[in-house]
Amino acid sequence: MNDFEAMNFFRDDGLVADPYPYFEAMRGECPVQRESHHDVVMVTGYDEAVQVFNDSETFSSCLSVTGPFPGFPVPLEGDDVSELIELHRAELPFSDQLPTLDPPTHTDHRALLMRLITPRRLKENEAAMWQLADRRLDTFLAPGEGDFISGFAGPFTLQVITDLPGVPEEDREEFVRGLEHRPQADDGVGSTEREMEHTPLEYLYERFTSYVEERRREPRDDVLSGLASATFPDGSTPDVADVARVATNLFAAGQETTVRLLSSALKLLVERPELQRRLREERALIPNFIEEALRMESPIKGDFRLSRVPTTVGGVDIPAGTTVMVLNGAANRDPRHFEEPDTFDPSRANARHHIAFGRGIHMPRCAAGPRRGPGGHRAAPRPHGRHQALGARTRPRGRAQVPLHPDVHPARSDQPERRVHPRRGVGTVKAKVHEDRCRGHGSKSSTTIPRWNWS
Repeated sequence: MNDFEAMNFFRDDGLVADPYPYFEAMRGECPVQRESHHDVVMVTGYDEAVQVFNDSETFSSCLSVTGPFPGFPVPLEGDDVSELIELHRAELPFSDQLPTLDPPTHTDHRALLMRLITPRRLKENEAAMWQLADRRLDTFLAPGEGDFISGFAGPFTLQVITDLPGVPEEDREEFVRGLEHRPQADDGVGSTEREMEHTPLEYLYERFTSYVEERRREPRDDVLSGLASATFPDGSTPDVADVARVATNLFAAGQETTVRLLSSALKLLVERPELQRRLREERALIPNFIEEALRMESPIKGDFRLSRVPTTVGGVDIPAGTTVMVLNGAANRDPRHFEEPDTFDPSRANARHHIAFGRGIHMPRCAAGPRRGPGGHRAAPRPHGRHQALGARTRPRGRAQVPLHPDVHPARSDQPERRVHPRRGVGTVKAKVHEDRCRGHGSKSSTTIPRWNWS
């Protein structure tokens, strides 16, 4: 057994800081193979990952959030487990969340989401983002130093996400305070706020349910009224709870993933002064820089699927009932698709091919960022989210010197100088694999690899 085969991807702390040698070793052996600890087929190749993501008929998303850890309610036996999935879907954690839904239910609920992210709304949101960024930077830069995550990335992202679904202006500060608050044992916070700290989704459900009910009674000329009046593709009116869940999913999906993107992008700039200079001189590279940052450090490290029927991925047989994990971060460094994948290149021609947020029906379409938007498609932190954290610590560690005095607006050279942040000195911020090599990696065998004990 090779060293990497002995490592437990889901439990080994040594893989948290840098999982990429592990990914490379697995891919070199075979881009699709079964790991021995949790009976999960790991997909580390780019083409193979895209195949899985794009095939929602073969691969169910019912356990995309939790993977194999809670176990399936009944043994998954036979050559087609589709009926078992539908019979027991409601017993799975997060079964009512958009990321775990399959067509046609997912299609209907996603249609509601599209009412929130029309081209007009995205344009409005972009304008608001500039204003929010400037206001937040004015506050963050004033002391000359600060923690980038808590001082800028987190609050800024939260404010942007409140704007996109149209949370009323007068409610946004309370919204932000409520979701940012982390009460201590002796801070005098009431029991309601203590409970909210542990159940942010319930807090969001309540708020958006209230908004939708109010807008259905008294429509306004705002985004929430458009969402409240939206219908499914067949013309039927969704339950208030369905609409509230869609809005909540959008809100929750973009928060942490965007903070990860901002932190990893800043870390690159901190460590590479020459990259800062190049982006100031060639501002047209900034959008591609963001895409390359997403490729280099995917905010979403992996995504689970469950095979409904027997299939083949990358020349490997996948039996029905197999839990598959697509490793976005590994696929984004596949040398078969990205030349010199471990090298950061802001002018990389195919940087936009990355699958940092997946592909297929679950890929986010909102464009509050340069192309795909504020983040991935997670509805909530995973109860067994260790796999998501592996390699995800992209936030700057320690302190590093970062120039915080651009001579012009760093991304908007068309803006007048009145928008330029005044010089405050230098701040600091805490800142081709043959099929025969793969043969046998996907097959389940009671004599060599025991079936996962679903019961």
